[in-house]
Amino acid sequence: MTYVAARTEGAPGAPLLFTFHGTGGTEAQLHQLGQDLVRGAHVVSPRGDVSENGALRFFKRTAEGVYDMDDLAERTAAMAEFIAAERKAVNAPSVIGLGYSNGANILANVGLTRPELVDDMILLHPLIPFDLDPQPGLDGRRILITAGEKDPICPADMTRSFSDYLQRQGAFVSEHWHEGGHELQQSELDAIVRFIS
Repeated sequence: MTYVAARTEGAPGAPLLFTFHGTGGTEAQLHQLGQDLVRGAHVVSPRGDVSENGALRFFKRTAEGVYDMDDLAERTAAMAEFIAAERKAVNAPSVIGLGYSNGANILANVGLTRPELVDDMILLHPLIPFDLDPQPGLDGRRILITAGEKDPICPADMTRSFSDYLQRQGAFVSEHWHEGGHELQQSELDAIVRFIS
């Protein structure tokens, strides 16, 4: 699978960082943030190839919080192949994924199906509204989840349920909560910096 993507070539031996935009974003939404977070890293930011009334996404949905599960499976597999190819091309010692909202969801689903591809995941306001099978490959993975207590798109109880699931699989999960909704706040960026460092 080939995606339109923003790319910044990093230093030899530097980590590979992927960023995944939210609904309505583009490959530019988080690309600079990725460069700022890990100086010298290889940064790859793919563009979602699904249009929802003109808003770019990484997979289809039938309503708010209701995913087209067949499409999600197909596009998760395609994204996993994209990540695997980029990882092989760069030969980076570690791979970090950072996604917001819809971008967090495609990243999380890659982690759930191909956990060996991404070492550390930063999931900003993820929503996984379906039952999950055990995934022993998540054991030892580092994952940061950030969320809003009043997020109308990603209800707090579902976020906590997903976090609990990840911890049961053996992942090292950090959480950061703010009192707002679906918007990104400075405290989340601070939490990302702490997580990466």
